[in-house]
Amino acid sequence: MHPADSPRPSGPAPAAPPEVPAGEGTAGHDPHALATGSLRHVLARPFQRSTEHRAPSRAGRNLPAAVAVAVVLIATLVTGLFFVPLVLALLAGAAAGIGVGEIARSLTYKGVLIPRVPAVLAAVLMPLSAFFGGAEALSMALVLAVTLVVVWRAFGPRHGMMLSIMGSVFALVWASFLLSTAVLLYHSPDGPQKVLTVILLAVSSDTFGYAVGVVWGKHPMAPRISPKKSWEGFAGSAGGAVVVGILCATLLLGIPWWQGAVLAVAIVAVATLGDFSESMIKREIGIKDMGTLLPGHGGVMDRIDSILFAVITGYVIFELFTVLA
Repeated sequence: MHPADSPRPSGPAPAAPPEVPAGEGTAGHDPHALATGSLRHVLARPFQRSTEHRAPSRAGRNLPAAVAVAVVLIATLVTGLFFVPLVLALLAGAAAGIGVGEIARSLTYKGVLIPRVPAVLAAVLMPLSAFFGGAEALSMALVLAVTLVVVWRAFGPRHGMMLSIMGSVFALVWASFLLSTAVLLYHSPDGPQKVLTVILLAVSSDTFGYAVGVVWGKHPMAPRISPKKSWEGFAGSAGGAVVVGILCATLLLGIPWWQGAVLAVAIVAVATLGDFSESMIKREIGIKDMGTLLPGHGGVMDRIDSILFAVITGYVIFELFTVLA
């Protein structure tokens, strides 16, 4: 997600939470929490509204820190793709779990209190299920994840139960299920090269779009959602990604150049849609970033928003190429 593409925070940040004496839970301070029994306090805690400050703007971000984080993530990804496959599954599981946690925290600003413990646990397990059991295991993991959330939620407060469950399913599908398709793509023929190609296309779409948009961008694509994203930047995304797609097709995958171009255009379209989707959600909530975990980048969701839509699109298109071959 580009720094210029995200909305600014609206309204004051939530007040800092009052200090709670050691050994005391927070359920007694929440009118919707169950008031008796330590076990009930523990079960009610994931439903409480976040009292953390909203994520700060990335304006003036620490560039050396941002570069260092990017280098570490790239090195970990390459290690998982080409040397230690389990690292890829663990990286996807960690990103999915953290992403669902960030979504859950952000939704509390709108009063949607989802059960974080089962949601994060299920999000971590879905990519691992895809890694060890394939598509069937992933489908079963999604069903079990929703079931776990519903059962857990049944023991929580009655207030906001429907929104809580709907928010949980939304977070699990968006951050975990979509990311798990990268693991499925990895297990296909030439899987590591395909995953690397899809990620390179998503990143090049962001990079070329940002560079061209900063210099020549004059006509906003969606002023109400992301005022800084321009049609000129979109053209730059498409042009740069097509070049990268053709290179990946001929040098990495050994497929016709036109397939790389088709893949690039499709991924630019869905990556842009992913950017707009997260921008729209953040603007509705009134936050700048989904999180602050990655120095100079924001949260995990701020980094993978376009990749989530790209990996499932890449998975489908590569399957179509196989059928048409």
